[in-house]
Order: sequence, then structure tokens, then C-alpha cells
Amino acid sequence: MVACDAGVDSLGFNFSPEAQKRNRYIEPELACAIIEKLPPFVSTVGVCVNATVEEMEEYLEFVHCVQLHGEESVEDTAVLGNRAIKAFRLSQDISIEQIKAYNSCSAYLVDAYSPNERGGTGETCDWNKAAEIAVLTTPLMLAGGLTPDNVAQSIERVRPYAVDTAGGVESEPGIKDHERIRAFIHNAKQASLS
Repeated sequence: MVACDAGVDSLGFNFSPEAQKRNRYIEPELACAIIEKLPPFVSTVGVCVNATVEEMEEYLEFVHCVQLHGEESVEDTAVLGNRAIKAFRLSQDISIEQIKAYNSCSAYLVDAYSPNERGGTGETCDWNKAAEIAVLTTPLMLAGGLTPDNVAQSIERVRPYAVDTAGGVESEPGIKDHERIRAFIHNAKQASLS
């Protein structure tokens, strides 16, 4: 509830088994119980990696949208429509046209590229490339190495619709630091006003 009290707009719940190695995985049933206690205007996101459409539709029974961090097809993503956020790791190879193909999503999320990980690495995203994507008509969420110390600068450079963090507000993997959460949200909101 610290994040809610600090003014967070959205909370993510990581349903990908890969998240277990960083202590960020949560059972969907536990997430559902937490979500039932949240304030009414905090949106909720189920974070997925290569989940089936059927699994994601089940998550959508209790979260507002799903964030897709795997190799989900344009067709499968389109089934979920505007309740999907497609994540892209900004490698040298990814093009704006590849990203635009997922035009049925409610938003794009861009993250740092790592050949061995699908996010949560703490590496900073390529802000120049992210800024190119931010001008598209689909809203952009910026992730990748965001902390209380650099979130304002990232917003000023990229002008995303939203920012996303996990490790940037942790004291150790999976353990959120309340002061870092408060500082991150404060700094992000201040930067978005300028």
C-alpha cells in the first residue's frame, strides 16, 4: 500500500515463472487477493512471458491489462486488443515498423536489451531510440534501469506516457524499499509536470 499512498497510477504483478530467479514472481491467486484491496483508481497489470492467450484471458478477469514480454505474435496480441501492452527490448535489430505492427495494443513498453534476460536487468534503455518510438500514436511506457535518481531525466528526454520500474526501487531482488518507491513516484510526477 506504500505505492498507492505515494500516488502510483498502476501496479504490476509478475506471473512469469522466469521472475522467480529475481524473487518477483507472484501466484495469480495471491495477486487477485491483493488487487481486491487496492484503491479503485489504481490500475493493475499482469506481467507475462509467452503465456497462452487462454492464460492471459484468465488474468484479465482480475487485472486491467497484460504486459507481454515474450515472443507473442501480432495475431495473438490482437486477440487481447487494447488490454495488451506489448514490451520490446530495444536491440540494434528492432525497427519502428516491427513495433508498429502491434497497433492493436493500448501501449508499447520499451526496455533495455539483454541477450539473456527479458527485463528486470537494471540496464538502462536506449533513451534516444525510445524517444523515436514515443512520437508514435500508441502511448509509450519507458522501462529499463529507471531509479529515483534518473527517472526525471528519462521523462525529460523521452517524454513517455508512463514509466515502469521494479529493481530501481528495491533494496534487494524482490524486496521493495519504501523510501525509494516514494522518491521514484515523487520525481516522476514532478518531471511530468514540467
